[in-house]
Amino acid sequence: MFEIGEDKPKEECGVFGIYAPGQEVARLTYYGLYALQHRGQESAGIASSDGLSISVHKGMGLVSEVFSDSIVQNLKGKMAIGHVRYSTTGSSLLANAQPLVVHYQKGMMALAHNGNLTNASDLRDELGKNGAVFQTTVDSEVVINLITRYRRDTLEDALVKTMMDLRGAYALVILAEDKLFGIRDPHGVRPLCIGKLGDYYCLASESCALDTIGAEFVRDVEPGEIVVIDEEGLRSRRGLEKTTRAACAFEYIYFARPDSTMDSLNIAESRRQMGIELANECPIEADLVIAVPDSGTASALGYATALGISFGEGLIKNRYVGRTFIQPTQAMREVAVRLKLNANASVLKDKRVVMIDDSIVRGTTSSKLVEMVKKAGAKEVHFLISSPPVAYPCFYGIDTAEREKLIANQLDVAGIRKYVGADSLHYISEEGLLRALGTKDVCLACFNGSYPIPVSRLNRGKNNFESQNYCG
Repeated sequence: MFEIGEDKPKEECGVFGIYAPGQEVARLTYYGLYALQHRGQESAGIASSDGLSISVHKGMGLVSEVFSDSIVQNLKGKMAIGHVRYSTTGSSLLANAQPLVVHYQKGMMALAHNGNLTNASDLRDELGKNGAVFQTTVDSEVVINLITRYRRDTLEDALVKTMMDLRGAYALVILAEDKLFGIRDPHGVRPLCIGKLGDYYCLASESCALDTIGAEFVRDVEPGEIVVIDEEGLRSRRGLEKTTRAACAFEYIYFARPDSTMDSLNIAESRRQMGIELANECPIEADLVIAVPDSGTASALGYATALGISFGEGLIKNRYVGRTFIQPTQAMREVAVRLKLNANASVLKDKRVVMIDDSIVRGTTSSKLVEMVKKAGAKEVHFLISSPPVAYPCFYGIDTAEREKLIANQLDVAGIRKYVGADSLHYISEEGLLRALGTKDVCLACFNGSYPIPVSRLNRGKNNFESQNYCG
């Protein structure tokens, strides 16, 4: 099957958590997940707790498909966590939907996870030899097993010991023992932030979810930090020492909503700066700048403003398509692109056009878009990309593609330009991207193969979604 958005990297998950006695915590979590829906459309779930027992509802599909008003009303408690998930091939099962809920000697626990553990297979094997039983294929269950194994100590001590065993990228929200916990990996690859709603606190993958429920942004969870939220408020405990920060660059390029702020960087402004850097690196004499909506829009506006070129809506997005799957024939692939995006001939006719997109992964959609714009009458199409070439797979919670299917791994820029049919093609340089972000503390592994967290030789050589069990 072919999905119309398949030529983009896929985010793995979004998480949300709130501690707010007396409030409709499940409904607030529902709204928070709605705001994070772009981070995963495969499944959704909410777990709520009164401090003694945990209720959970989850299902396959969008948040609006999984939850009805009555279901949300029945999820009562004083704290809740939620999860939206994008799954990889072979793991699209209800059993893998989150939050995961377990009963163990000390009570109940619910966990939701965004990210990917690079040592999940080794940990699973070790736990299995010691009698652990697994009900899912997700690495999140490995985390729960580790926590319960160390639970002879206090729960907070168990979380610290668990973090010492984990390798990879993770942002976790956990319900247990009348408390809500938030944990972020020591590199800060996956995002997690803190909000305040009245006298209470909440956690979310992106600040846009805080805005949705009317919460005030407090700060980002620090890399390696454990945040504890209970009736006494919020406190912090150091889980692991911070190491080199390596926030995912693609959060800023593509994944996150433009109205979010991550690690003090506003997403929309970061993308606008990427457009300005593209203008500095590759100024083109053109009549019109257009974007591949929506993640290319801010960069296109930055480029157009920097060079004094008109910006126009040359591609119109159908916002009612949703998730559309069709048979992978050449003719149907072309229909799939036109279902979601259509060229505006009245804007494009007889123009020299600069078209800006966030990335090229396989190149299949890009070639169709260039062809579409030319058929609409554009005299020239110059294709600019606000990320460097994606030439390596991600092992930290993003489904890019098999390495051999990444077009930048097979062709140089000249070859890609010829493949997509553009009159010229330019990717932003790594240096330009870092200038746009104003920081070097980002992971660029999918561009240069320099992985900040060790990845085994075995995993480097495999299809990244077959060799790893992602959070979903």
